[in-house]
Amino acid sequence: MSAEITLFVNPTAGRGRGARVAQPAASALRAAGFCVRTVSGADAGDALAQLRTAVREGTGAVLAVGGDGMVSLALQALAGTLVPLGVIAVGTGNDFARAMGLPVRDPEQAGRLAGEALKEGRIREIDLGRVNRAEGAEGAEGTWYGTVLCSGFDSRVNDRGNRMRLPAGRFKYDLAMIAELAAFRPFPYRITLDDGPVIETEATLVAVGNGSSYGGGMRICADAVPDDGLFDITVVGDCTRATLLRVFPRVYRGTHLSHPKVTVHRARKVTLEAAGSTAYADGEPMGPLPVTAECVPAALRLLMP
Repeated sequence: MSAEITLFVNPTAGRGRGARVAQPAASALRAAGFCVRTVSGADAGDALAQLRTAVREGTGAVLAVGGDGMVSLALQALAGTLVPLGVIAVGTGNDFARAMGLPVRDPEQAGRLAGEALKEGRIREIDLGRVNRAEGAEGAEGTWYGTVLCSGFDSRVNDRGNRMRLPAGRFKYDLAMIAELAAFRPFPYRITLDDGPVIETEATLVAVGNGSSYGGGMRICADAVPDDGLFDITVVGDCTRATLLRVFPRVYRGTHLSHPKVTVHRARKVTLEAAGSTAYADGEPMGPLPVTAECVPAALRLLMP
């Protein structure tokens, strides 16, 4: 086991904030006898290139410092390798860390527990999703994700929020949701599970979960297990606007799954087709449908408390 640990720090965090929030974790790891190296980069592409170099050179572990976006970026370098991932969850949503039972917004504890896990070999092999676009389409080929791939109403809200310059923060997504509700309509979907027959249905949204939640605790795929080799696919049917408003609050408890308009499937592979809808995975844009997501068993080694 290499005694070097790589801290993977958000290159876009303002005024060095990423490096500052990493310091308590770095101090805990150094106190445990590890050599700590920080990887950041000028932007996300540069940071990922540097992280891939660190993985090739044999770093003992990678600790992603930030939210689900940083975890998602780290997965692109670590999936399919023997290098384990730890998470210093200091982001907004932290759905990956919560689903895995990792500390949230406590970098010192997260760093200490990651060091102990590495020394004691407390590693859990978990599945990852891998996204591919239709042949000939640009982008998202072979992109890995750890939590949820979503499409439909929620991706339209993300699309609109990402186009809005003001207001800042999560409030703009609340406004985007109100605007999308005003123009709301279900999407005609074509869903293919494990190369089976095409399911044609009207749906409000479809979520493909390797993990249980997205969006900071919305348990859209509440029963998903990240090491069973299968996705949980939640299909919210052709709700009216009023029904959607009634059902939506239940997603935080996962009790929406019992609603008659909600169906859950389990599969290793799913293809989604719907005109005018985009896909997001781990909160990152994957581009317009169609997309195919495949569950890859034991694709990641995760440091556990």
